[in-house]
Order: sequence, then C-alpha cells, then structure tokens
Amino acid sequence: MHPQVPSSSRRGFLRGLGAAVALPALESFRPLAAAAATGRQIATTASGAPLRMAYLYIPNGVNMELWRPQGDGTRYKAGETFKALESHRSDYQIVTGFEQQNASGGGDGAGDHARGVATFLTSARARKTAGSDIKLGVSVDQIAAEAARNLTRLPSLELSADGVRKSGQCDSGYSCAYQFNLSWRSENQPMTPESNPRAVFERLFGAGSASDRADHLGQRLATRKSILDFVQQDARALKKYLGRGDRGKLDEYLTGVREIERRIEKAESLGRPRDPGVPAPEENPGSYEEHLRLMLDMMVLAFKTDSTRVSTFLMAHDGSNRSFREIGVADGHHSVSHHQRNPENLEKIARIDAFYMKQLAYFLERLKATEDVDGKSLLHNSMIVYGSCISDGDRHNHDDLPIVLAGHAGGAFQPGRHLDLGDRVPMANLYLRMLEEFGTPLDRFGDSTGVLRKL
Repeated sequence: MHPQVPSSSRRGFLRGLGAAVALPALESFRPLAAAAATGRQIATTASGAPLRMAYLYIPNGVNMELWRPQGDGTRYKAGETFKALESHRSDYQIVTGFEQQNASGGGDGAGDHARGVATFLTSARARKTAGSDIKLGVSVDQIAAEAARNLTRLPSLELSADGVRKSGQCDSGYSCAYQFNLSWRSENQPMTPESNPRAVFERLFGAGSASDRADHLGQRLATRKSILDFVQQDARALKKYLGRGDRGKLDEYLTGVREIERRIEKAESLGRPRDPGVPAPEENPGSYEEHLRLMLDMMVLAFKTDSTRVSTFLMAHDGSNRSFREIGVADGHHSVSHHQRNPENLEKIARIDAFYMKQLAYFLERLKATEDVDGKSLLHNSMIVYGSCISDGDRHNHDDLPIVLAGHAGGAFQPGRHLDLGDRVPMANLYLRMLEEFGTPLDRFGDSTGVLRKL
C-alpha cells in the first residue's frame, strides 16, 4: 500500500461526516490483506481470505416428499423444491439425517415452534417459562463471533424479517424470547435481531457512537443526501492511487451501495399509509420478498466489506402464519403446515418452500458474483446453513431435518452432492466441524457426539 494513500482508506474505509463505508476487495489492497492474514488462524481460509459463517432459518418445516433427494453422492436427483438452485448445484450439499433432540417435547409437552427456533443454533433445551427466568445456551454463531471479535468492526450481524419480541408468552408456555431469537450470547441473553433494513444499513455504514449516528442520520434524511455524499472527498483521494481495474471496481461497488439506499427509500415510502387519519405503523417494505432480499443484500455487503464474518437471519419465526398471496397462497403458513396429508395443503406448502428456496438462490448468486481478496468468490469462502428445526410441520418432528449446507469453506468442504448421514445425527456435530474450520475448535457443543468429518 502506498504511504500517501488516505489513512482512512488504509484502514479499509471511506470516511466522512458520521459515515464510514467499508471498502470491497481491491487488487491494490491484496498485499496488505495477505500481510494482515499472516499468522491469523481464526476466521480465515487456507489462502488467508476471511472465512464467513451464516445461518438462515425458515419456519414450519417443509413438504418433505418434494424436498428429499433421490440417491446420494454427486449423482443424486434433487427434489422439486430445489428447482431454483439448479444453477448452483456445485456450490451446496443437501445433508439428510440431522436431528435436534433438545427441541422435542420430552417432559415439557407442547411448544415445538418455540423450542425449534431456540434449539436450532444452540443444540440446547430451553427452560419452559414465559417469565424472565429464561435459560437456554450459547449459540454456535456467538462462539465464533466472540473468537473473531477483534478482526472486524462488528463481531456478528443478527437479522430478521419479523418483529422483535424478547418477553411475553408466545407458544404453549414458552417465552417469546425463544421463538423470535436465533442467536444467544449466553444462556439467558438473546442477541436481538434487527428487522429494519434502514437500521441495518446505518449500523453497517454509520460512524461514531449510537447517538452520533442517530444525529448524523437525521442530517442525511433531512437533506435527502446519500451516505456516499459524505465520503466523496475520501473516495476521490483514494482513486488517485488505484489502477484502472480497481477504480472501476470501486465505482461499481459504490453504485451498488447507492442502489440499496434507493431500494430502502422506496420501500419506506411504499410502507407509509396514504391516509394520515391514524398513526402510521412502523412498517418494513410492503413486499415480503423485497424485505428478505434487502436483508440478504445487507449480509452480502457486510461480508464483502469484512464488516463481520458471522451472521444469522431469521427469515420468519416458527409458528409464523404469514400468507403468501403473491404466489397464490392466501392461507397462513402455519395453518397449512398442519396439512393432515391433504393434497391441497401440501401443494400450498410446496409453493411456500419454493418461494424461500428462490431467496436462497438469490443469496448464493450474489455471493458467487462477488470477488474476494484471494480472487475466489465470497461463496467459495463461506459456510452457510439453510433450513428448519422442524421437518414435517404436521408432525412437528425434529429429526430428518431439511438442511442445506452451501459454500466451500475456502476449499475445506466438498459441495455438489447429497450427503446421507443415516439417521438421528446431532446437528451439533456439524457445528463442531464449522467451528473447527473457523479456527475455534471445541471438544463438545450442545448434545454433540463428535465432529462431522464427511463434509
């Protein structure tokens, strides 16, 4: 790196009044990145590039008949649900045979939806209470985030497309904290996810204290200025020292940041009621798909700029009764998930499953199209778990879980296949392997029985 490059750029950011825009991977920065990676073993790949970890949760189980692949290994035939992922076949593996035993009823009775979300990343049993005495366990993402907290601006990024609830009763005597939080920093402290795209954007690109960010955000909103308007001077100075390719890459990246800003502004505008006769509710984008994709874009930006290497996304909480009129399903998701083998309900579940799979395909495409510091893609240098803690919504069972593992973990994983583990393998075994690849090995996690080596 040239010594005269602006100091803020040498730290990987463009800065301005209350704004900090992290930089993408640039050829001019690769020697710096390689030097920084020397000796680092936590959250890096064999090439020294950052290793990312992400978890995406879908609610209420799936239509298992259309999910299950036929055959195993690389020559398997994917189920109909995976049609949207056809072009990404070499970048993910379907893993069957996982269970989360601690999500089952045991002596606690009903409450599978709350236990499902709570157990998915903790592999721990939630204490059945609707009071303040909640008790669960630390989630796998937070173990990784704690180990890598000094490597990035944000140790982790928690996202949701739902409302946020941390108290009250939600499911058969279980606290709402269990059902609306995937990530847990301790046995009684969930990591509250953010569901507002604007707030996520400001968290990624704001600077200073929380109050400073709020003040500067107010200035930007009042003047209708883009966050990029506040970092132009630093950007112009940096471009003087970049090659033609890097200048083009920087322009493309900043254009992408601005495009997301415009989409957020449009979504906010569409979310405001026309009739001012009643107080306007605090709404997210009117389109659920647009909301999901905005949040996925935030995750891509966070990984691209190395703002964090760990993220979770609760696409919807278990028990969600959202309707999907845009794909012809007016019934609530939770309602039709209790299908009782009714063909019409099963067909509606299949449509919802395909909808969510389209969002996963969108996310993988964005990651695959983004070059990382080692010349590979973000997808190559990621470990992404997608799935649910319920397989059949009618049975509420927590075995035979529908799980996709995407990404190559920097070359450590072998995607492009169906991996059949047999029956009732603790999902915690997968988490042990992911933590090992992340440079944070543990002897035991949750109800694990050993590190999963077959990936």
